[in-house]
Amino acid sequence: MMLIAAGSPAAFGWSLSINQASRRVYLHVGNGAPAGNHSATSGPINVVRVTVPANQVGNGVPQAMTSNSTQSTSLQGDNYLTCPTPSSQLLIGASYQRNNNGAPASATLRVSSPPSLVNATGDTIPISEISWTVAAPGSGLPNIIPAGTFNGGSQFLATIPANTYIENCHSFRYANSAVRGAGTYTARVTYTVTSP
Repeated sequence: MMLIAAGSPAAFGWSLSINQASRRVYLHVGNGAPAGNHSATSGPINVVRVTVPANQVGNGVPQAMTSNSTQSTSLQGDNYLTCPTPSSQLLIGASYQRNNNGAPASATLRVSSPPSLVNATGDTIPISEISWTVAAPGSGLPNIIPAGTFNGGSQFLATIPANTYIENCHSFRYANSAVRGAGTYTARVTYTVTSP
């Protein structure tokens, strides 16, 4: 969920091979259950937000968003410090495991978003005003989830090869490109991992 009421630190990312197992996918966004906890089906819905100072509303200067996440270390079990500052970052991780028994060779990570953030009086802000950055683009690490901008639909983020875990840290920004009506604007984005 994102909230907007009228400096992003560095982040890291990585990919690793994991053991074969019965076919399954795993996803965490922000706070979540450790990767080995296969009975966990959900966790809290983390919120990223920004409050634009009155003297900066609509001036075109992007505003860093904060997070209520407290997850700084990997949920893969090694306690790798993926998001050093979770108050301004969100940990995203996904894996796909399978035995070599004819299951698909990969899974897909996607994010879906509504067209707009909406406030209590029905005013809207295009979701394309929200983007995210990562520290790992161009790093040469395979299968890192890339930076991007929400588009109001379903977006491909990454292919996850079989028996691979990917993870990185996203920092969100609000473009602040126009003056908007006062209020708190919200929208929920949903990350999914699927394998046909």
